[in-house]
Amino acid sequence: MPEKSASHLMLDDAIVAYYDELCAMTRRRGHQAATANEVVHELYVRLVDRRTPLEGKSSLRAFLRRACANLGIDRLRRDRFELKLFSGSEEDALAVASDIAAPDANIDLPRRLTILKRAIMEMSLQRRRVFLASRIGNLTSDEIAMRTGISRNMVDRHLRKAYLHCLDRLEEVL
Repeated sequence: MPEKSASHLMLDDAIVAYYDELCAMTRRRGHQAATANEVVHELYVRLVDRRTPLEGKSSLRAFLRRACANLGIDRLRRDRFELKLFSGSEEDALAVASDIAAPDANIDLPRRLTILKRAIMEMSLQRRRVFLASRIGNLTSDEIAMRTGISRNMVDRHLRKAYLHCLDRLEEVL
């Protein structure tokens, strides 16, 4: 077993000395007793893993209290997030958009791309230029307006109509 450093020994002694106080403080801040114990244990593990130097701290007790309070806040935030995340029904969960495409999404991709290309070619030349400048060129409406010499409102109108046209064509076939 590797020999413990002076900082590690100091941390061990401090956690033993202030353990009950840290747990009580964490409970006063809204945690259940078991969770408060977990927060203090997690604090110890994090400090050991990071090999945080404790020798330079003016008050080790104050440092541990602040670190424990911050960790407790993080834990409350995580618990609230998880509660919110898992509180809905199965229908709510299925309604959440996924970053991962459905397994069958790529099967029909070539066909949808062909339909989309055809829909883009059906647009007027100016609408097609505005649409492609926005989608492929990543230009803003203002940049497109400056480059094409039309108003920003007209650019936005072209974009709206282009999107609707593409959606209509895709919906007709799919």
